Amino acid sequence: MKIALLGDAHANLPALETVLAHAAQQQPDAIWYVGDFVGYNPYPNRVVRLLRRASAVSIIGNYDEKALRFGQKGWKAPRHPLKYRAFEWAYRSLSKKNRRYLQSLPREIVLRFKHASVLLTHGSPASNKEGLTPDTPDARLRELAQLAGVDIIVCGHSHRPFARQVGGVWFINPGSVGRPDDGDPRAAYALLTLKKSGVRVRHFRLDYDVERVVEKLRQKKLPAEFGEMLRRGCNLDELEQSGPD
Repeated sequence: MKIALLGDAHANLPALETVLAHAAQQQPDAIWYVGDFVGYNPYPNRVVRLLRRASAVSIIGNYDEKALRFGQKGWKAPRHPLKYRAFEWAYRSLSKKNRRYLQSLPREIVLRFKHASVLLTHGSPASNKEGLTPDTPDARLRELAQLAGVDIIVCGHSHRPFARQVGGVWFINPGSVGRPDDGDPRAAYALLTLKKSGVRVRHFRLDYDVERVVEKLRQKKLPAEFGEMLRRGCNLDELEQSGPD
């Protein structure tokens, strides 16, 4: 069985289109999506619709949850004005139909097959805000493996792709489709192959039309910094620390 693993498209339609086209060439049996449909980029509704049309098995991400609650009682606003703007725009741009769809998604899904059990989670089995990366200590992964009680954990959130086996449990992060944070601006996804003999993971990085997104951001009067994040493959905090080129 082959599964295309995707996550963190963050409203970046050109990146998602590129990834899905490449994934289709691998002839996967399924597409699994580990959350964060919206945020920063200008195509929230089209990203939701495209993943639904692709019949992706999906969960909600922490960014999706916070965007859907924008302005409600108890909503904790980011101090950074650009981060606030990103949440506000995502919330106001989503159609009612797509809001309802995102609200219907679970935080986690457990899938059981003959030779393996799989947990789809946005962050970690402990929190949808815990980002697992190539540098997460083995000791922490062992704790999470024990908590989850499955053979494979597929996660997102950190925007940093990796695949590691710790204590007999695979941890797989496909990276970010639409907003990489690892210094590589190319779209990321992974292909998981499940066989009786074991697990195989292949990671892919794909060039896509970044400038198409940058132009749409300009048309929507969204901050130029959002486009620069895409060009550099970094998050907003890293962009501001590095300064202009």
